[in-house]
Amino acid sequence: MARPRHITDERLLDAAGAVIGRLGPGFTLADVAREAKVAVGTVGQRFGSKHGLLVAMTKTAIEAMRGGMRVIEVDDPLEAPVLALVAAYAPLDDPATAANNLAQLAVDLADGELRGLMAEFYAVMEAEVAALIREAAHGGRLAGAPPAAQAARILTAVADGTAVHWSARPEGGLRERLRADLGAVLSGWRAPTRGGASADAPRSTTSKSAGWRHDPQGEG
Repeated sequence: MARPRHITDERLLDAAGAVIGRLGPGFTLADVAREAKVAVGTVGQRFGSKHGLLVAMTKTAIEAMRGGMRVIEVDDPLEAPVLALVAAYAPLDDPATAANNLAQLAVDLADGELRGLMAEFYAVMEAEVAALIREAAHGGRLAGAPPAAQAARILTAVADGTAVHWSARPEGGLRERLRADLGAVLSGWRAPTRGGASADAPRSTTSKSAGWRHDPQGEG
């Protein structure tokens, strides 16, 4: 009979996420072991290598993303797509953490297996956002929006670009920047009122959702 694991994968992956946020792609398995307060051999035996650890992290992020963006609590479905993306990127709301995670992402994209997993991650994220857009569009409230899948791709790309831009020029907070940029796009898709302005102007609220990539325990 196999012995139970007292050191969970979640504990090790959370430690890895914290280390990447602090050190970027130069981190080592020893850094992760130190963060998790375990022997380095434990991390090596569990994941095999640094590459194996990154593969496990990305697969875990993909599973966390499935359905994770639709647990937010909002009064108005029109707010949901923006708030879900803000919550997903919230763990990056620190310039150094954002820069280190984005640097790791650049390294991941140079690896064929990790690039394929990142493609799957973004496909899942876009599907989640598309579902929120379909819910928000009931009754013609997003009359100017493109098809849901394309709208989701646009919003996700804006969120990614905003995170990259903000990491280099961190003026204000990332969440506030995301709300403003994503809200501006969504506002342009909303059905106009009789006076000509878009209805249901975006409101600043908070949300609860899963996190993103290397830190799956995002804050709202």
